[in-house]
Amino acid sequence: MASRIRLGVTAAIALALGVASVAAQDQSIIVQSTTSTANSGLYDDLLPIFTDETGIQVNVVAVGTGQAIKNARNCDGDVLLVHAKPAEETFIADGMGVERFDLMYNDFVIVGPLEDPAGVRGMTDAQGGLEKIAGAGAMFASRGDDSGTHKKEMSLWGDTDVDPASGSGEWYRETGSGMGATLNAA
Repeated sequence: MASRIRLGVTAAIALALGVASVAAQDQSIIVQSTTSTANSGLYDDLLPIFTDETGIQVNVVAVGTGQAIKNARNCDGDVLLVHAKPAEETFIADGMGVERFDLMYNDFVIVGPLEDPAGVRGMTDAQGGLEKIAGAGAMFASRGDDSGTHKKEMSLWGDTDVDPASGSGEWYRETGSGMGATLNAA
C-alpha cells in the first residue's frame, strides 16, 4: 500500500511537470495539499528523492481540502492533492485542472470515550451512529473547517434525519481545527 501511494504521489507530481511549463523555467512547483497528507510524513520521504532526480523543488502548502481547492482556483498551485471527490470533479469540470486521479482514500471513523454515552461502540453504520449520537445529545467534535474530512462528515449527516446545526454549541461542537486538534478536543 505504501509503495502504491508513493508511486501515485510521484506520478501526480510528474504529471504536473508536463502541464506546468512555468515549473520547468523556475525549477519549482507548488503542491496544494491536505494537512493529513503533509502530517503523515509522506512528503518528507518522497520529495527529497523527487528533487534529487529532477532538480525541481516542491513547495507544499498544507491546508484543509476546501482551502487547497480555493487556492488552486486562484492559480496558486501546480498540483492539487486533496480528498473530496465531488469538489475535485467540479474543479476539473470548471476547467481549473487537467485530469483527476484516485490516489488515496479515507475511512471515516467515529471515536469516543470509553463510557460510550451514545451506545455506538461496534456499529458499522456511520449514519446510524451519528443519529444515535444526536439522539443522546452526546458531545460530537467536528472539524468544521471545510476540509475533506468535514465535507465527508456533512455528507454523512445529510443521509440522516438530523441537522447538526440545530445542536451547534450544545452537543455539536465545531473546532475549526485540523484532525489532531479536533481529536484532542474530542
